[in-house]
Amino acid sequence: MTAPALPAPDASNPSNTPGTPRTAGTPGAPGTSHTPGGSGGFATPETAGTSGTPGTSGAPGTPSTSGGSGAPGTPGGSGTPGGFGAPKPSGAASGSGAAGGPGREPGPPLRHELRAVHALIHRDLLRMAAQPTHTALMLLQPVLYLFVLGGGLAALIPDSSLGTGYQAYLFPGMLMMTVQAPAIIVGVRLITDRQSGYLRELLMAPVARPTLLLGSCAGGTLVSTVQGTVLLALAGAVGLPYDPLLLALLLAGMILASFTVTALSLLLAVSIDRPEAFHMLLGLVMMPLLFLSGGFFPLHNLPGWAHALAAVNPLAYGVDLLRRCIALRVPHQAATTAGIHWSGWQPPLLLEGAILLAGGAMALLWAAHRFGRPE
Repeated sequence: MTAPALPAPDASNPSNTPGTPRTAGTPGAPGTSHTPGGSGGFATPETAGTSGTPGTSGAPGTPSTSGGSGAPGTPGGSGTPGGFGAPKPSGAASGSGAAGGPGREPGPPLRHELRAVHALIHRDLLRMAAQPTHTALMLLQPVLYLFVLGGGLAALIPDSSLGTGYQAYLFPGMLMMTVQAPAIIVGVRLITDRQSGYLRELLMAPVARPTLLLGSCAGGTLVSTVQGTVLLALAGAVGLPYDPLLLALLLAGMILASFTVTALSLLLAVSIDRPEAFHMLLGLVMMPLLFLSGGFFPLHNLPGWAHALAAVNPLAYGVDLLRRCIALRVPHQAATTAGIHWSGWQPPLLLEGAILLAGGAMALLWAAHRFGRPE
């Protein structure tokens, strides 16, 4: 038995027209107009992100899609895309605090350079603290010269020939010997780091190449000064008073001398590739520089050609600077023999200090220029 046919819907009566079923979870946009005569029908389905069409039933607002917020109450069919904001590109800055805001600005470049210098100085200090035996052996040689050699020759050299005791005369030269040894090791270490590949790792740091050289120079200067301060504590053993101003003057002179010798050592290190050649050069020039510094005997006893070499010897300026600092505070311990002379004229104390500072700065700048070139 066949089922009776359903009567056809009356198209003239919209209330009896079954509408298209509404998509689940897609409510109509708020504020849209009702379909005339659509009280008994269903709402026309809407697509998310598009405006409500006339004839849809009022319903809760359509949920916004990612990238914008819908503007409630926008009438449908007005041409605005459903009241939704346009999607924003990822990472764009917005006042609403959306994710991907403006990136953090990098710190000032000077701060990065100073941090690199501080790290290199800290590395040198850690190396010195981790090698107490090596540090003690480096201090042993000037101490032996001061008390063994100085004590033996003090009985042979009368005080009247020097204006003071030989140990007091020898003391500035031993201070200079103490600071020049660790300063020269800075250059040796730079060549060793280049051979081992450690320097290549340092060059990968996001800092300028001259900054790395400046950090090495500052670290070497500080280590040299620290070791010189240990010997400076023995000033009372050679008859010098522990005058605070005298100790401050000697400390300032050691800093200047350490800086100049360290800068010269780095200049040689960036100019010489092989450590064997560097050690050979040091063996050829270091002992003559020490003997021509006036640290062991007065310079006026040398022949005329040696005076010309002493006038360009940075160690001679360092020794003379330290000796004249002693003469400022302890006149009775001052050596009567003159140090550096330029055609019979002795440069003032401040000029000698300026020459040391300028020589070290020029050597460091030239070393930085050569070190800054790509290999």
